[in-house]
Amino acid sequence: MKWYAKHRVIYSILILLIVLVAAVVVEFLMIKDGGTVVPAPTIPRSKATIGSGKHLKFAILGDSTSIGQGGVYDKGIAVSTAAHIASKGHTVTYQNFGISGARVQDVLTKQTTAAAAFRPDIILLCIGANDVTHLTSMSTVRTGMRAIVAKLRATNPAVKIIITGSPQMGSVPRFPQPVKYLAKRQTAKINKTFATLATAQHLTFAHIADKTGAYFLAHPEIFAADNFHPTTAGYAVWQPVLDQAVDSTL
Repeated sequence: MKWYAKHRVIYSILILLIVLVAAVVVEFLMIKDGGTVVPAPTIPRSKATIGSGKHLKFAILGDSTSIGQGGVYDKGIAVSTAAHIASKGHTVTYQNFGISGARVQDVLTKQTTAAAAFRPDIILLCIGANDVTHLTSMSTVRTGMRAIVAKLRATNPAVKIIITGSPQMGSVPRFPQPVKYLAKRQTAKINKTFATLATAQHLTFAHIADKTGAYFLAHPEIFAADNFHPTTAGYAVWQPVLDQAVDSTL
């Protein structure tokens, strides 16, 4: 025990150095494409209307997952979630404000104003993955999310907000160990922050990481050629989780 106590500081320093090196590797991997790039798709930015019944406005905000990067947009989570809302007996007018690479602060500064002007009744906020890979501080995430919610509710206090949190980044094939381990820990950390915010702010948390992360880890074939973004089949794995969140929201 004395020997362990004597060397505990050294071990702590070594662990810290490993974490810091891994953090640098994560940043490097996000910049370096490894020779394969799946570009962000050009998606419709205008409003679209589907279904029949009581009218609802639906907005999609967030990162590359909100625009279906890696898959087919019309079969991605934005259009599929709009279709699910319509299937519940609604006319749905929807608009996508998502931008590839967005973090929480990017949603706040580049998407929220336009989305609030649309005055949506329901919002799907797909955010968290890039905050995991860039090691965004939890205080920045909390502050940014509170500001996003406040801004969206300023034009419609009754708006219903569904957040996905980060998908399980420890399942991403592009990441080698020990980056996978660090990404998994960061995913859990940021999603715990999102869950706490969801409870405090009365949001609906569609926990795609907990419910689908193991499946993605076991099925690397549902990742796109960049080994980072899901394919259309990958996004389809998330859809039941989102549909359940929509049902509870409605």
